[in-house]
Amino acid sequence: MPQWNWHHPKWPDFRFAKGSLAQAEQLFAEGCGQLVTTLERTGPDESERIMVERVVDEAMTTSTIEGEVLDRASVQSSVRRALSFGVPDRSASLAERGIAELLIDVCRSFPMLLEATTLHRWHTMVMLGRTDLADVGRWRTRAEPVQVVSGRLDRPTVHFEAPPSKRVPAEMQRFLAWFNEPAKATGRARLGPLARAGMAHLWFESIHPYSDGNGRIGRAIAEKALAQSMAHPSLTALSPVILARRSDYYRALAAASTTLDIDAWQRWFAGAVLQAQARSLAEIEFITAKARLLASIGVQLNVRQEKALLRMMSEGSQGFEGGMTASKYVAITRASPATATRDLGGLAEAGALIPHGARRHMRYELALPTRTVPTFEVREDGSVHTTPLTAARSPRRGSRGRRG
Repeated sequence: MPQWNWHHPKWPDFRFAKGSLAQAEQLFAEGCGQLVTTLERTGPDESERIMVERVVDEAMTTSTIEGEVLDRASVQSSVRRALSFGVPDRSASLAERGIAELLIDVCRSFPMLLEATTLHRWHTMVMLGRTDLADVGRWRTRAEPVQVVSGRLDRPTVHFEAPPSKRVPAEMQRFLAWFNEPAKATGRARLGPLARAGMAHLWFESIHPYSDGNGRIGRAIAEKALAQSMAHPSLTALSPVILARRSDYYRALAAASTTLDIDAWQRWFAGAVLQAQARSLAEIEFITAKARLLASIGVQLNVRQEKALLRMMSEGSQGFEGGMTASKYVAITRASPATATRDLGGLAEAGALIPHGARRHMRYELALPTRTVPTFEVREDGSVHTTPLTAARSPRRGSRGRRG
């Protein structure tokens, strides 16, 4: 019996019940309509702000999944410069600049064909500053097996082994031909956006064509597939949801890596995309409201108040955990307790914060909309079920056994 999916004699003839994603595909299409309508209502400045925030969110989390922690301010600066074709931010690390350039390139080039040169360009961006890899910007060439492992170094658990490097060029040629081929008069039905993006991600990860960086590029390919179905940069930001459900993500990938029957993987991936889409809609609503609030009260703020308010807003649509208190304000701004109480009262009077409680137990919430983002589960019968869950906060730790 084949150990890995690429060992199978019918590889890469992936099989799944396409009708099982019908409801999920419909929900995704409805969400796309909401997203495009929301963006059409915004002005140029607001649209750019939304683009920057969503790309930064994706950049931070797709890197964290691979155990790489970046500075958000530096990534944001790099994204803005890449978006405007500006001179790279020399204060940012090469990793921060590279992931920013990759994701802006994904947004700009989403309608174009996916070609080997595109992927090599993305790989060069992701590996910016790496001097320990021989194969940067090209398919891997080393003869040693590429494995995804965890556990002790002397007794590792192998979760997956990729095809030998000599097979990679032909495997990628076949993958790219599939990705770029529309459904034509071949009798093959066109895949829905969720099915196509899920299969593309799994197929690419199964080939594992690079020495490192496959996870980040594979998620970028999924975003490209989703964007092509919308005829608009998707701004779905898959990685925050994958990061929050990282263990499930690895389990689903590992299970799908041993078979060509990928129903379970497609259902898991579709649920993750629907959750990411709902999260993006909540974040875009929050970003828009945040900009309007700052514009209406900005001139009334002192430096301390602005710093604290921006810190609260940095948590996004899930809200600032536990609300703002005088002690938290002191820790953020280094103000005295009396000044903190006075500043917080001023923010409440300006309409930026909503007070709760009294005296020592007083806490403040942002006067901005918050939304609970559910988890989505696509069950075997194709029905989509949701479980309420506040938008997950991104963990900051790395992970062994990552896919690269």
